[in-house]
Amino acid sequence: MTPPRLSQTVRTIMIAACLTTSAAVLAACSPVVEERGYIFDPNDLTKIQPGITSKEQVRSIMGSPSTTSTVDGEAWYYISSKFETTTFYRPKEVDRAVAAFYFEKTDVVQEVAYYGLEDGQIVNFVDRTTPTRGKELTVLGQIFGNLGRYNAPGAAIPGVGTGNPGGRR
Repeated sequence: MTPPRLSQTVRTIMIAACLTTSAAVLAACSPVVEERGYIFDPNDLTKIQPGITSKEQVRSIMGSPSTTSTVDGEAWYYISSKFETTTFYRPKEVDRAVAAFYFEKTDVVQEVAYYGLEDGQIVNFVDRTTPTRGKELTVLGQIFGNLGRYNAPGAAIPGVGTGNPGGRR
């Protein structure tokens, strides 16, 4: 007995469902790019001239800085990052741009610097691990480490049944 043949409409619906499912699976695997922080406009950076531009002019052109520093003079930093996320993995930073403006004591821009991802260093301030004393054991070491460490049947437990509580002499 031969199975009944599917109608042309049912076959078309099944093909459309398979194609839609394939497209959804492929779309889920494509990376999602997200920009975080200050979005740079190249024209704004050309407006700022070292030795001429003041702090207030930098603030009016660039806006508030992402962060500032007061070590050895004052510096303002504008930071932008691009992160890429693929499916269920953690976001990975693929690009970073940092514009740094260093000021003199007279509140005039002394130097303009531009840094990228390759100029940065990863500094782990909080490690979230607690150092422990002792030796690290593998799974096999934990399993076989207790072999032979048991009381034989009928062996007396120290201090029990000997009339000597606590096992003291």
